[in-house]
Amino acid sequence: MTGHIFMLATAGTAGTAATDAVESINRDIADFQQLKPGMIKQMLANLGPDLMSLGWKLFIALLIFLIGRKLIRIVQKMMYASFERTGVEVGVSKFLRSLTEFILYALLVFIILGQLGFNTTSILAVLGTASLALSLSLQQSLANFAGGVLILMMKPFKVGDYIICPQGEGTVSMIGLVYTTLATVDNKAITVPNGTLANSTVTNVTAMEKRRLDLTVGIGYQADLKKAKQILEKLYTEHPAIMKDSDITVFVDSLGESSVMIGARGWVAAEDYWKTRWDITEKIKLAFDKAGIEIPFNQMDVHIVRDGGQTACGQSE
Repeated sequence: MTGHIFMLATAGTAGTAATDAVESINRDIADFQQLKPGMIKQMLANLGPDLMSLGWKLFIALLIFLIGRKLIRIVQKMMYASFERTGVEVGVSKFLRSLTEFILYALLVFIILGQLGFNTTSILAVLGTASLALSLSLQQSLANFAGGVLILMMKPFKVGDYIICPQGEGTVSMIGLVYTTLATVDNKAITVPNGTLANSTVTNVTAMEKRRLDLTVGIGYQADLKKAKQILEKLYTEHPAIMKDSDITVFVDSLGESSVMIGARGWVAAEDYWKTRWDITEKIKLAFDKAGIEIPFNQMDVHIVRDGGQTACGQSE
């Protein structure tokens, strides 16, 4: 009995909802039928200019997009040709072209939004604030990135060059967008931030094809000066790594406190510099020993003087 009562109540509620929906539809139909044809024409006439204005704005926006895209492609081609002509690294070239494309398309979107009537001022303000906060938090990284771009574009050195900088010296093994890695002669890796490297004085030892090999050696004042100069000139002249088409000079560099300093100069290929320097230095020592030419070195002599039964000591170097 209770179940029948519940079913009847549910059916009554559903019937009431359906009746209300039908009455609402009938009222809408009645309201629409009360509209006069003139009123409808007036509404359409008022809507017409707005549609025409919107259509014109969309047409202009489409035209701006097509022209802008064409100009962006032209700029991309000009950048590619310029990078090819100047020999910019492939990685830097791709990055700069992508960055330029992103900036130009973002500018094109803002122009189109302004044409459609959007308020771009507030959007620019928000983006400017966000960009400022991001740049402040990444200030050092951005400086290193800018330094890396400058190094890769200006090419003060390249991979394989031996450079000397305040942070260390070694052979350049990698040039990244943020860091440059140097390999030292004892096989250590030095990582230098590009921002610091771009603002430092860098000596590129292997930038030129040849280097001048300068050596200075001291001989005693009692030694045969002319013979020592002949030995040096012969060692430079006969060494296979010394360039014979460049000048070879042997000269007296200075007169020291305990030795006469003789200098010698010649030119070698950059890659043969250290090997030739070590080889000639060794041969100078052997040749001077064979010829009896003394190479002075710091030493201490103790002299004992006996005077009236007393002993006095003096020393000299």
